Amino acid sequence: MIRPLALFLALALGGCATLSKKSNLEELKPVVESFHKVIRWKDFRTAARFVVPERRQAFTRARLDLQDEKDLSISDYEIEEVVMSEDGTRAVVQSRIQWMRLPSATEHTSVVNSEFVYKDGAWLLERQDSGPFADELR
Repeated sequence: MIRPLALFLALALGGCATLSKKSNLEELKPVVESFHKVIRWKDFRTAARFVVPERRQAFTRARLDLQDEKDLSISDYEIEEVVMSEDGTRAVVQSRIQWMRLPSATEHTSVVNSEFVYKDGAWLLERQDSGPFADELR
């Protein structure tokens, strides 16, 4: 009797973990899409809300110092891959971002790995390894 009960509990709890991970992935998708949309349209105040609190001020300050509302153009982005941690609380999102920052006339294409963390019931951007925001989010 104990063995079937233990097996049932293991399967049930494993199913909850899978459901939770799937649920977190479904919550992450609109956050990732929204972040990319707002940066493309230069809505950096809204973009800052997607950044973890401890990096938010540096992100906002850099947008002002670099005059990104005027000088940064993101012409295109594509979400390529999302890898979720086993516990469903961290994710690495790979995207391809095409961008240009004046006075340079060169368009850059960056493959950006963005690390998102699930904190206090919300997905937040913790760091990026390249692209136009890498210096303050590295």
